[in-house]
Amino acid sequence: MSAATTRPIRTAEILSIGTELTVGETRDTNAGELARSLTEAGIRVGRVTALPDHLDTVVEAFALGLQRADIVVSTGGLGPTPDDLTREAIAAVLGEPVSVDADLERWLRGLWARRDMAFAEINLKQAWLIPSATPIANQNGTAPGWWVERPDGRIVVALPGPPREMRPMWFEWAVPRIRDRGPAADTASRTYRSTGIGESAVADLLGETLLRATNPIVATYARADAVDVRISATGTGRRTAEQLIREAEGPVLAALGAHVWATGSTTWPEAIEARLAELGWTLATWEAGTGGSLVSLFGGMDGLIRATLEGARPPSDTPAETAALAIRAETGSDVSLAVRTAAHGSDTTVSVAVATAAGVHRERRMVFIGGTIGQGRAALTGAAILLERLRAAGATGTAG
Repeated sequence: MSAATTRPIRTAEILSIGTELTVGETRDTNAGELARSLTEAGIRVGRVTALPDHLDTVVEAFALGLQRADIVVSTGGLGPTPDDLTREAIAAVLGEPVSVDADLERWLRGLWARRDMAFAEINLKQAWLIPSATPIANQNGTAPGWWVERPDGRIVVALPGPPREMRPMWFEWAVPRIRDRGPAADTASRTYRSTGIGESAVADLLGETLLRATNPIVATYARADAVDVRISATGTGRRTAEQLIREAEGPVLAALGAHVWATGSTTWPEAIEARLAELGWTLATWEAGTGGSLVSLFGGMDGLIRATLEGARPPSDTPAETAALAIRAETGSDVSLAVRTAAHGSDTTVSVAVATAAGVHRERRMVFIGGTIGQGRAALTGAAILLERLRAAGATGTAG
């Protein structure tokens, strides 16, 4: 067995290549997906770097990445034009010549022939390979990827930039081969999603002892829809990673209490729809002053049987409590949610009402920001109160 097949993959770097990224014309969504999947595979991502289409810069990034990490994954720069420089950079770092691969050339020419289009010779660049590279088939584009194995076992994976091309090549082709190398270590992680509290308050509740620990690591992340607390651990031999996670989650949950509403990557619609399914209930919503944020948040929920927009019945100046009762009766839903906002200086006040057969639950809160961001937070506030009331519903199916 060669060294290239036995080296454990413990660390990774991600390179996002393209001047459109470094000047802000395009938002990089690939890096986050790659980092998340590598982390889930037990591989620590040390750096995520965006690079312009400049050969010396890209060469330096690959060279340093291969010094520091066991695997370097890049996206972008695999097109046919002169400013697509990923192949040249990898070849330069590894000191290997590029040549046109006959099989890739036949495949490329076949694509153009099937479209009854003339084949421009510039496209042959996409058929380049170096001796240590294996092509990764691209079913959604014309730029094959590269899987490169070094004699010391380090790996380079070069993928195209368009997400619809990158995703299947990464998840269906590259990830299984990475996992075949076996996990680099016994690792585990768990994420708790909290609401009704800011990141600094979460950190204060958790305290320095938890947040400064090195194994397991407890870290906070402010998201648009929640503040996440992630616990990650590496097994020590005496204790598994899962045991370390369980030891830390007790203090974390004790500190956060009722603020925790979900785990992992669960979204508000997923959590609410799951609870509706458990109860066998249907939901209707009404909103005013939110710019449609509630409908946007709940879009696609099977349990949402009707959503009324601003200006629809009941009128937009209706109190939330009255609206919740009216929309529940009008639609025949088991539960209804009404959210009404109003500007309060530079902030936003939110009135929320949840109506069930047991009556109406009402709350009024302040969202400390205005405009469209405040409207979005108002919708999240409504979702949080709704989920709380749904979970309070007992075996009889009622909650006040």
